[in-house]
Amino acid sequence: MTNEIWTSVDRYFEGLFAPPDAALEEALAATAAAGMPAIQVSPLLGKLLHLLALNMHAQTILELGTLGGYSSIWLARALPPGGRLITLEADPRHAEVARANLARAGLSGKIEVRVGPALETLPALASEGARFDLVFIDADKERLAAYFRWVRSLTRRGGLIIVDNVVRRGEVINADSADPRVQGVRALHLAIAGDPGVTATALQTTGIKGYDGIAIALVTGEPLPPPREEIQH
Repeated sequence: MTNEIWTSVDRYFEGLFAPPDAALEEALAATAAAGMPAIQVSPLLGKLLHLLALNMHAQTILELGTLGGYSSIWLARALPPGGRLITLEADPRHAEVARANLARAGLSGKIEVRVGPALETLPALASEGARFDLVFIDADKERLAAYFRWVRSLTRRGGLIIVDNVVRRGEVINADSADPRVQGVRALHLAIAGDPGVTATALQTTGIKGYDGIAIALVTGEPLPPPREEIQH
């Protein structure tokens, strides 16, 4: 099997289940024009996020890693009237592009973009007493375990935590990898597996984004206290 076949199959499914959409296409074009990396989720993963949020009737969604707002659009479109999505972005320039994309999509009223390192903005959410039905993590991989522990404290019982890019082209099984992103993903899986308050799985994926995977954790316990020791200084 090759990337060419994976891409062709993805395009076939996209045509059936995630056909071209003006707001999403404009968001991709604006993101590329701004010189930002093309690391957003695939259309089919975006549709999966949308379906999961719809199925659980999510009213509050948290996203870590906004980039150009492509996945934010998919998620926010699943929100009911009065629903709210907060997305965290470390790069102010990325946040500016995302806000423009979200405005074009008519979603500014449902989405708040917060700028700053997530380990600084997450404690602010905790201090506000925020609780989320669904969390999507697509941020720097080195800190995934810390992000998981934080969002675990912010996710209601019965909520979902979804993490992208958790296979790293198979390198996740390489305990001796010198890549901090691989070690970050491995630490994430250990954190999830070691948490008795979640039940989870991880899936390998192929497609236009190559070979990778996602992890999905269902929160079965009550929210944990915020991990204050991981606040950035």
